[in-house]
Amino acid sequence: MSKAAIQGFSADNFTCAVIGAGGLGCNIAVHLAGAGIKRLILCDFDKVSRANLNRQFLYTNEDIGIKKVFAAEKRLKAYAPETDISALDIKLSENNIPEELKGCDMIFFAADNKKARECISDFCTKNKIPLMLGGIDGFYGKTYLYIPDETPSPKEAGMLDKRKPSANISAAAGVIGSLQTAIGIQYLLTKDNTLGGRLTVFDKDSFSTLEIKQRKRKRDDKA
Repeated sequence: MSKAAIQGFSADNFTCAVIGAGGLGCNIAVHLAGAGIKRLILCDFDKVSRANLNRQFLYTNEDIGIKKVFAAEKRLKAYAPETDISALDIKLSENNIPEELKGCDMIFFAADNKKARECISDFCTKNKIPLMLGGIDGFYGKTYLYIPDETPSPKEAGMLDKRKPSANISAAAGVIGSLQTAIGIQYLLTKDNTLGGRLTVFDKDSFSTLEIKQRKRKRDDKA
């Protein structure tokens, strides 16, 4: 029996992917595994560095120089042996998206690479896969759940804007990564579309939520 089932709900039929195994990704992966999901796919291409250790708690000094996905896979398997966890050492691009992602019930995006955000957004639109996005910058962070055919796109929500974080604070990564997972799991369990289309912003010590409206498109008079 999964941990989640013991706590009163079951998430053990779901397959999720986490894109990025940094500060946000570590939080998301741990909480998904703790919820007892059936399968967890980790995607990243970077190696652990000393600068990561203040906020990426799945890693220790012994992991420096090791690929993040393999170090994370090892610890998550020890934490949640009932979850099928796989690591993909891959740099995502338009022409390099693993076939395994097509079988996901939800994809969690947790990296600061704009091109990867764009190609995953397009991939989820094409394959009708819900996409939970997040980002942090210092004590600022935001989340957005995109549900294809139901909510405004990540671009319309401002989630594809190019912005290089000035700093990465462990506490902010914990807040936003946990929020991404909480909303994502709730949607998987309830299929409540009202959870999507809302941009949640965390700024230092307060939250605000904005409902994103679909852009009005001009009618084609020739149509």
